[in-house]
Amino acid sequence: MLSRIQFATNISFHILFPSITIALCWILFFFKLRFDFTGNPVWMRAYRFWVKVFALTFALGVVSGITMSFQFGTNWPGYMEKVGNIAGPLLGYEVLTAFFLEATFLGIMLFGIKRVPSKVHTFSALMVAVGTTLSAFWILALNSWMQTPAGYEIRDGVVHATNWMEVIFNPTFPYRLVHMLLASGLTAAFFVAGLSAYRILKGDEKQAPRLALKTGLILAAILAPLQVFVGDLHGLNTFEHQPQKIAAMEGVWETEKGAPLLLFAIPDEETRSNHFPIAIPNMASLILTHEMDGEIRGLNEFKDNHPPVKPMFFGFRIMVGVGILMLATAWAGCYYLLRRRQSLPAGFLKLLVAMTFSGWVATLAGWYVTEVGRQPWLVTGILTTAEAVTPVAPTNVGLSLTLYLIVYVVLMWAYIHTLKRMAMKSVYVEEFETAEPAADGSLTNLPQSHHKPYTVGEHA
Repeated sequence: MLSRIQFATNISFHILFPSITIALCWILFFFKLRFDFTGNPVWMRAYRFWVKVFALTFALGVVSGITMSFQFGTNWPGYMEKVGNIAGPLLGYEVLTAFFLEATFLGIMLFGIKRVPSKVHTFSALMVAVGTTLSAFWILALNSWMQTPAGYEIRDGVVHATNWMEVIFNPTFPYRLVHMLLASGLTAAFFVAGLSAYRILKGDEKQAPRLALKTGLILAAILAPLQVFVGDLHGLNTFEHQPQKIAAMEGVWETEKGAPLLLFAIPDEETRSNHFPIAIPNMASLILTHEMDGEIRGLNEFKDNHPPVKPMFFGFRIMVGVGILMLATAWAGCYYLLRRRQSLPAGFLKLLVAMTFSGWVATLAGWYVTEVGRQPWLVTGILTTAEAVTPVAPTNVGLSLTLYLIVYVVLMWAYIHTLKRMAMKSVYVEEFETAEPAADGSLTNLPQSHHKPYTVGEHA
């Protein structure tokens, strides 16, 4: 249990940062493209602020990812002994094709804006964005294979790949990849909108935060309904390949047709029933089978082989609830900006500030549903969690867990405090002091007074 808590702590802290950077680098690429095509310095101001935020977030993601990978050897040696022939190459591909790509072009992206031609700099931003997406591709390929293994055989108790295409493109991988990329898009969109709203509330009258806020809201308004659609497809795929996970998410104990959708309940694994249920008749069957009287297999068919129900049940509802709030907020914001052509009211700006990290809540809730939903298996049908755990003394694991928790609390405080300092500095200090040309002669830091003012509702 201590090893599970430690790994959960590490991966929970780590995933917060890639959930932002995977999509934030694409937003940065968009800002840079818009500057290249329009020459409007507002886009460069937005780029220069957010590239600093990206660098800070990327650094924390790298550091926390390294410490997380150590635990394959320290806390879960049985994992690499059993499935290392699959996990090792996939993690290696992530380093070779993604991490090196990011590391190579990140330097140009951060420090080369005045040292290389504008097109080269834009290309470096694109390569960093491609690298982060490739990193997600390989990590999710491995994670999905652990959920639904394919393309393998077991020889002498060790797993060997027989078909790498089946290993990578296992049954749940396409849905999980798209679902995670969209989740990152929503997380980054509200992150950008929330931090921009904070700057505006603190008196930042420059146009860059208003432009970034508008970009974040429009992006969220587009991605949120797409996520609903992809989430439905992902649910249907999970229903086919991991029915016990779906049963736990929906709180279905007995196999039944026309199962109701539980809006709220308190699952009880001792009595194998739900207390205080609030349900919509037949709706769970309609969502999962697209038939009003569709059959859903109950948890009682998977005794001793299904995940703990309460974390699944409540985690899924937290994810969906936050997602609905994000959808409503994004559409309301776009209504103000695109239909009424007016500034956002202060109350709505405060709501955006409160939702700056809402994507983190939804991502963690969804990640817990995914990972807890695989229990008691570490690799479904191949390796249980109990079989892979370390024989190291619990006191040692408890000590390392305590140290991790202390470090992560300090790092999280430092991260949020630094974001606040960066935002406040941007309110009172002009991002650019001089009109110094870039390598190709274009002005990348034209002072504020050199361009026509824009209102928040105008198209720049």
